[in-house]
Order: sequence, then C-alpha cells, then structure tokens
Amino acid sequence: MLRRLTVENYALIERLDLELDSHLNIITGETGAGKSILLGALGLLLGNKNESGTLRDESRSCIIEGTFDVEGYGLEPIFEENDIDYEPQTVIRRMISASGKSRSFVNDMPVPLSVLRDLGVRLIDIHSQHRNMILSDEAFRTSALDTLAESVEQVGEYRTLYAELRAAEREAERMVAEAESLRKDEEWLRYQVEEFEAAALKEGELKEAESELSVLENADQIGEALTMVRNILDADEVGVLEQLASAENAVRYVSRNYPAGEEIAARLHSVVAELKDLGQVVADDSERIDANPERLQYLTERVNLIYSLSQKHRVQTLEELLLVQERLSAQLHAITHSDEALEQQQRKIAALREKATKSAKKIAALREKAAKSMSKSIEQSLTQLGMPEARFVVEVADAGELLASGSDRIRFMFSANARMAPQPVEKIASGGEISRVMLSLKALLAEKSKLPTIIFDEIDTGVSGRIADAMGDIISSLGENMQVVAITHLPQVASKGKSHFVVYKEQSTTHLTRLGEDDRITEIAKMLSGSQITSAAMSQARILLGVEPKTTLF
Repeated sequence: MLRRLTVENYALIERLDLELDSHLNIITGETGAGKSILLGALGLLLGNKNESGTLRDESRSCIIEGTFDVEGYGLEPIFEENDIDYEPQTVIRRMISASGKSRSFVNDMPVPLSVLRDLGVRLIDIHSQHRNMILSDEAFRTSALDTLAESVEQVGEYRTLYAELRAAEREAERMVAEAESLRKDEEWLRYQVEEFEAAALKEGELKEAESELSVLENADQIGEALTMVRNILDADEVGVLEQLASAENAVRYVSRNYPAGEEIAARLHSVVAELKDLGQVVADDSERIDANPERLQYLTERVNLIYSLSQKHRVQTLEELLLVQERLSAQLHAITHSDEALEQQQRKIAALREKATKSAKKIAALREKAAKSMSKSIEQSLTQLGMPEARFVVEVADAGELLASGSDRIRFMFSANARMAPQPVEKIASGGEISRVMLSLKALLAEKSKLPTIIFDEIDTGVSGRIADAMGDIISSLGENMQVVAITHLPQVASKGKSHFVVYKEQSTTHLTRLGEDDRITEIAKMLSGSQITSAAMSQARILLGVEPKTTLF
C-alpha cells in the first residue's frame, strides 16, 4: 500500500507531502483546487506517459516519489525478473527533467517505464468518474468475471492455445497463397529444374574444367617444352644426368685425398636423384598431354554451359548457381507436395482447435457458476444503495466461435425496475445508477483481487442523501481490509474516513493538508452548506462524524 507520496514541481504543485493511513483516507476540496492534478502525479509514478505541461518551473526537474509497503502481496517475482533489490518498504521515483526526459527508479535502481507499469497495476487501482464507461468494454466485463470465477490461470492457458491455433491458421493461409502463386509458374519452374538436372552440375567442377581446358588449348607448346627438358636431361653422353653422374664418381674417387669430396659427392648425388624424379614427371606428362579435340570440345561446351546458366540466373559463381538450383527445386517440390503439407497443417489446426475448445468449455463452466454468485452479490449491494427492485444479471452467452478470451460473450444486464426486462447496463443506467453499479462491482472485485490500494475519484457522482451515506458505508467497509483513498464531494462519504485531507489552492499553487478533528468538522459543514457555514451545518457535521456536540456553560 501507499505509505507516502511526495510531489515536487508538478503542474500547480510546488511541493506536496502526503502520508496515508492504511485504511480509509478521504480527500476533499473545491472544484479546481487540484485533486485531479494529484492523481495525475500518481499516474506518472505508476508508469503513465508524460504529457506537456508537467513542470511548474521549467528551469528545474519534476520529482514524484512514493513509498509503498509491498510485503505480503507476492511481488517478489517482479523484482527478481527485473534484477531489482526487493525491499518490504519499496521506494518508486520518477524524475522528469526540464528537457522533458524521464527517468524511473525502484529502490534507487534505474528501470524502464514498463517496470513501473507492471508494479503499478499490482499496487493501485485508480477508479475515476470517467472509468464508469468501462462497463461498455467487454474485455473488462470478462476480466471482472474471471477474477471472481478464479479462472485467470485457466484463461492464461487457453490464451496460449488460442495463440498457437491462430498462428497455425495463418501459416495454412500462407501455404495456400504460396501454392496458388507458385502454380502459376509451375511449367516454367519445371523447365528450369529439368535444365539444371540435365546440366548435372557438380561443386568445384568449373575450376577443374578451366584448368584442364587451359592445358589442352596449349598442348603443342607444352609438349615441345617437356620434350626439350627430357632431351637435356637424358641425352646420351651429353645429357645432364649422365654428366652429373660422372662428376659424382670423379669427386668420390678423389675424396680419399680430398676431405670435402664426400660432401660434394653427396650433394651431386642428391641433385641427380632430384633430376631423375623431375625427368620421370616430365616423361609422364609428356605422354599424357596430347591434343585431344574431343576432350577439348567437351570441356569448352561444359564451361560455356556453366557461364550461360550463371548469366541467365544472374549469379557470379558456380556455388551461387547451385544455390539457385536448390531453391528452384524446393519451390517445385513445394508445389508438387503442397496438398500433402497443407493436409498435415490442417490436422495440426484441428488438434489445436479441439484442445482450445475443451479449455474454453471448462472456462465457460467456471464463468457460469461465478455469474450467478456475482449477480446475486451485486443485487444485494444495490439494495443497500437504495435500489431494492434493481436486477443485475451477468449473462454468459456462447459466442459460437473461439475468441481470444474463450468461447463466451459476457454482458452485464441491468434494470432499476423489477417490472422491466434487464438490458445492457451501459445503455440503460443513469449516471447515478452506473456509479452504484460500479461501486458494488469494485467492492466485490476488491475482495478477490487483493490489491493493496484502491482509489475512488468521485465514484459517488449522481447520488446524495441516504444513498450517499450507504455508499460511504460500503467504501468504509472496504477500508477495513485494504487501503482506500476516496476523493469526494459528498459529506456523507467524507465523514467515514480515518484520515481526512483537504486540497486547496492559494496564489495559483495547490496545497494539501491533513485535518484535525475541529478542522474536519468545519470542512464537512462547508460541504453541507457552502461557503457560509451555518450552526445547523456544524451540528450536522458533528452528527456525521460521531462527535459529541459542544455544550455551553452558564
């Protein structure tokens, strides 16, 4: 719950400190005094986007800080997921610089705005007057019923199945569209693939073919060169090998008297061995390399084919050309096997749909059961709020299809008169009736959601007198088990609080002060009679507050 709120340099607020009670807190003040500004600051602290006009003094930053008691509300996972130190007394701070840049902190650790939003929805529920229109939002109605049905976990599991089902359906649609598109080019694709298959391309063959082709194209010159080498090496009597062998023998003969002779002879022997090996290689190549017109023509045609296909498919290398072949083959395969793949996808869709339908039926059963209890509870609350003939029916209707939230459509049906058939509450209820319905619903939800804090911003609009007193009782009863902040113009509601704050404006600056007992009597009396406070209003204020009237001694 919110223990302390500090606002500095925000809109009409120079500096404001608010320390809240753990039960019912009342905030009152004249229209325009700045109550909505206070909620705006709190909204920024809970992750709302920064709007223009935030800074009171544009030369310095706006700082909004809240101290929250978070122990016992199961928020530890949020801290762990975001690598934030968990503290039972957690401090959230939002700073907006003069340039408009925003920074957020949790326990002095910088965090993105999304973390404030994640924490915010788990810490405070702010219900303002315009939020009464949320009754027209089916997502809100469904969420409210699921909270009371305790089916939130089951709905989460269903949503996962539904998301998988929709993804599978989209994939099937893509497969159909792709197959239809490719079928238009099937004949062309088949020709291309057959052309590649006839070519029988092999990885690395272009380099090998070009190398061999270069040799064949110059076979005569190469043969002449190799013949020359053989003649130099092996010619009788004058060949290099014969002469070097003789030199080796001569040096080896004199080595007995010439110490260096052995080394020279050994080196000559190595040279002879190397040249013999070279001679063998030259001899082998000389016999192998021969002008081969048929082989030359084959290689020429092969190289030309590869270059022709490369140019046709606008690629630079054989490797890229093989990738083109692979892609075209895959496309043709997809066409020829598209029916089979689509059938398999449809089987997957059917299995997911069956699982999602079973899950939706279980959720519908939980909702049906909770709907009856919810309808009865809200009718009882409306009776307490001066509407004994009111009928409230939570209608769970089969949607006839799977939706993101299940297979149901949830409607809140309402009638203020027992003789009239219930109709959608958002279409038939007056402003005062909507306020009473929303308060009844919020009171019911608060018991289940276990939120630390709920804020009512003039939820009592459109009611007065005895009904206002009854609304105050309900709000007060909520404050027995959770922290409640009620911003109100009704003295009957204001009198119920444990702590009472008044917002006022002086010289274009919004202030807030906590009222003591005497000041509270005066504030309630002002709410009863206006700026001219009468003795009757003061007396009535004491009655509302349960304060003994002052006696005069003679």
